[in-house]
Amino acid sequence: MTWKRISAASLRRNKPLRAVTFAAAAAALAAGLTVAGVGGASAVPRAEAVSAQAPPSCTSGTTVQTKDGPVCGLTASSITSYLDIPYAAPPVGDLRWQPPQPHAPWTTVLPATTAAPECPSPGFPPGSPPATGTSEDCLYLKVEVPAGAKPGDNLPVMYEIHGGGFLGTALTNDGDNLVNSGKVVYVFANYRLGILGFLADKALGPHSGDYGLQDQQAGLRWVQQNIASFGGNPGNVTVFGESAGGASTCDQVASPTAKGLFQKAISVSGFYNYQDNIVWSKADCKSTYFTEAQAQTVGAQFASKVGCGNVADVAACLRGVPEATLVEDGGQFTEPTAGGTIGPIVNGTTLTMSPAKAFAAGNVNHVTLISDVGRDEFNGGVYANSPGLPVVVADTAAQYQQLVQEQFGPLAPAVERLYPLSQYQSPYTAYRTIMADSASVCPMLQTNQELSKYIPVYVDINADADNPAGEDLTLPLGAQHSGTNGLVHFPPSQLDANQAALQNQLLAEWTYFARTGNPAAPQTPAWALYSAGQHPVMLLQPADTSQTTPAAFIAAQHNCAFWNEATSY
Repeated sequence: MTWKRISAASLRRNKPLRAVTFAAAAAALAAGLTVAGVGGASAVPRAEAVSAQAPPSCTSGTTVQTKDGPVCGLTASSITSYLDIPYAAPPVGDLRWQPPQPHAPWTTVLPATTAAPECPSPGFPPGSPPATGTSEDCLYLKVEVPAGAKPGDNLPVMYEIHGGGFLGTALTNDGDNLVNSGKVVYVFANYRLGILGFLADKALGPHSGDYGLQDQQAGLRWVQQNIASFGGNPGNVTVFGESAGGASTCDQVASPTAKGLFQKAISVSGFYNYQDNIVWSKADCKSTYFTEAQAQTVGAQFASKVGCGNVADVAACLRGVPEATLVEDGGQFTEPTAGGTIGPIVNGTTLTMSPAKAFAAGNVNHVTLISDVGRDEFNGGVYANSPGLPVVVADTAAQYQQLVQEQFGPLAPAVERLYPLSQYQSPYTAYRTIMADSASVCPMLQTNQELSKYIPVYVDINADADNPAGEDLTLPLGAQHSGTNGLVHFPPSQLDANQAALQNQLLAEWTYFARTGNPAAPQTPAWALYSAGQHPVMLLQPADTSQTTPAAFIAAQHNCAFWNEATSY
């Protein structure tokens, strides 16, 4: 399994920042775990890979006919994988900043046996060259099926949207655990990121922006048209993702143009932005997104920044700017509004309102949702302070006071009274707890209480503070950002018996949910809808100790009565 953690993480590309949540999930929104840098290690652009060497030969008997042409894959360990199936035309040249277009058909068998390149993403620290090993020609998806799956098997489909802050790829594109434990079809699709995926400018036409979300939907339409040939059921699709993927899941639940493309959804760690946001696009499940007009204003500023502000054809000029220049001059990790929109906006078509507003009003696709956060969610984008960059964690009491003041202004004294340093092991843990309560746990409970009036919702909180996160942990991250997604993806050999028990629970719940719409699989704890009775919340814990708890009890523990009044996103 390849772990590329990026999200918060990502910030780690050229700096020794310790992120941890896992990346894979990482997304981090980071994710959490470590992260190997945005964009990660090195997927070779498809053209370069082809010129360097022929793709590995396919396994006999794996050829499948798609709507565009035949593909073949590789079978190993009871799973057949198709690593790089194109689902849309390369978004280059005149197709840059256009909705995804159909891919040209082919007639000879395409060996889908080489990992596709990731979409371009910025380097770190700001000002560094963009991540290497990426390509604008990146709209490919991966499919994993149980070996021998065939048309007519009608297997549930699980479609993963990766995290990475909408800026990079938290590469968790390994569905082995899900396929093996639940006999499902797994799909993972790349989508355009950052400035190339989300720039809005009136020169690009009405309702510009949100191209990355449109790519996600194009991948889902590919599933509708083709997955039956792989043994999947196009009428039983579960969308899931962590961090920015969790936010994307909320977006797709709220998107009118995603109607009918999926029936179930799992959003992991999709509540992560802060009030004083210096890292990610303000586009998580609770945020008020940029309007189209606001995004176009920032887009015009970006056009000027790259030399296209005073030309006759701004769109043509922008499409002629080198990819590296666009990525380097776009919004960055510590400057999310430094140059054009780099995450979802309310563009009027893909999204007609922010997900939180849609959830409160019931303007959503009628799907069934699992909503998850970590008890100790902490995703500022980095987990350690670095010279020359803004302070993001509280290593000292003075930094604790500084950060609380930055986030909450005149409410800072009240916050410090609720979370006195004397009650915590360190200033780091105190500030981490404040941000988890205010930005993740309480908004998630409140948002889903509204949403559960309109669609079936199940809620969980990951309370597993010993999640191995795939690395040697040195920071007190607790039950961290995207920890749930990490356990779904970690190789079982990496876990001790206590963590393995929680992994088995999660895999059973997720795949049973994908099959039936109910996560209460046999031999797992009872788990009722969030709208039932006392709004039960599943507390995910190791060693077969998971249990449900009333939301009111959790809200009291996390000071939600205060935060629901004090915060605004």
